[in-house]
Parts: sequence; structure tokens; C-alpha cells
Amino acid sequence: MFFRLPGLLSALALFLTCAAPVRAALTGPTLKFDYGAGKPVSNPLGHFMYFVPLISPEKVSVLTNAGNTQCARVLSFRCRTNGAVFHTVCEFDFVGQGLEQNVFDHAAILKGREQELKSGKVILHQLCAINVQGGGSGSVEIDGSLTNGRPAVSEIRLRFNSHGHASPVSIDLQDIVLRKGALAYDNELIARVNTLTFHQRSGPPKMEATLGSVKPANAGDTLWQNFLGGLKGAAANLLLPPLDISPNGQQAMMDFGLTLAMAKPTFTFPLAERLKKSAVITP
Repeated sequence: MFFRLPGLLSALALFLTCAAPVRAALTGPTLKFDYGAGKPVSNPLGHFMYFVPLISPEKVSVLTNAGNTQCARVLSFRCRTNGAVFHTVCEFDFVGQGLEQNVFDHAAILKGREQELKSGKVILHQLCAINVQGGGSGSVEIDGSLTNGRPAVSEIRLRFNSHGHASPVSIDLQDIVLRKGALAYDNELIARVNTLTFHQRSGPPKMEATLGSVKPANAGDTLWQNFLGGLKGAAANLLLPPLDISPNGQQAMMDFGLTLAMAKPTFTFPLAERLKKSAVITP
């Protein structure tokens, strides 16, 4: 079949018109920064924490409470360099009220370890959710090198407990067991997360987490419980192995760090293909 030129051009224009929205949709949210140059620019917390479903090897659902007002703001920019390496620090804060939960789908893991569960083995300390409750203060620290003046990021650290504030970020850990043919979740622990660290290096991509405290989910908020939680957190940091993350997520974090290191005004995350759904919850 042959097209006359006007018909071909019309068909091409129609294709581009239809394809453009598809291409535009294949990204995640865009963050905006002013680095303290004026009134702080607020980003929805879910946009800032979009890296969670990006780095996750499992599917993730994002849940927030009704009326959630949580936002993230990048407040400052500092950079030191000797011409060969650089170190950048950008302070941020979380403001507003509410709860955001990134809940992990364990279907793939459980299928792969089905025989272990059937044999009576318990899957210990499985990461079930990453939560952000309320507000807090933190910083993004970026280390990298310069080659012919071009920066490259080697490490990025997200610190959530700056200026003496407790981290608002926590993770839920639970044991998974097969009981009477049905999956059961036991021994829920809440671990306060102080830092998350990403490296650009050879080998499988990993994320390191530093914990401030580890407590049973039903533990109180007393001084004694918090003291015990701090001791358990210190012990857990000695035993907690780096967590597997997706290669695309690792690269996104390096790109995020480079954007901040160059003090660019915006950063757009790639599409998180493992983002399963979003919903409103009652915490």
C-alpha cells in the first residue's frame, strides 16, 4: 500500500500527537528545589520518597492517611572541592502532618521460598513497610569525583535525624511462617531509620541502613523502652546486612545526587515500574 505525501504527513502527525502523551507519562514525579534562595519550595512527601518503589526489588503500594499534608523541602546547599573530589550537603525538612507507608508485596519472595516455609522454616525479619510519620529534619550528603571538570557521584547518604530530631522514618520487620497452611506474620518490630546509603560501585546494587532504635510494635514510648530500643538498634547495626535494590533504582539515586551536587532546580524520577497502587488509609 502506498500513501500520497499529504496523507503520509497527516498519518505521521496523528501518530506523534498520540505518542507524545505516552512518552510524557513514562516518568515519575518532578522535585523542585531553591536551596534556600527564597521561600522554600514544598514538594509532596510522596514525590520525595518516590525512590522507595524505585529501588525495591518487590512490588510496592503507597498508602497515606486522609488529609495528609506532609511535604519535603530542600533548604540549603553547601559544596567543598579540591578539584579532584567534592562533598555536597543539602539540608531538607519534612513538614506537615500525616503518615505515609510504602508497603512491600512479598508474593515473589514467598513463592521462591515456598519449600522452606512448608518445611517449617521461619523467614526472619522480613522488611514489610517503610513509613514516614509527621515531620523532621535531615540532609542529603553526596560524595563524588571530578574528571576534566565533570562531576560523577560515588555515594549518596540520606540522613533523617539532623539537628537533634528523632527520625520520622521507620521500617516494619516481621517474621513470616506457614501455620496450618496459611501464612502468618509474627514478632513485628519497628526500627527507626537514621540513614540510608547508596554506592556507585561494581557488584550487585545494595543499600545500607543505619538504625537508631529497634522495638516491638506493641512497646510503649517510655524512657526505659526507648533506652532498650537504642541498645537493640546499636546491636542491629552490627548485624544488618546491606539490602538488595534494583539497578534502575540505584542509578536513579546517583542521578538524584548529581542533580543536587550541581544545584539544579528540578529533578524528575524515572517511572517506578514496581509501584503497585496508591490508596488512602486510616492510620
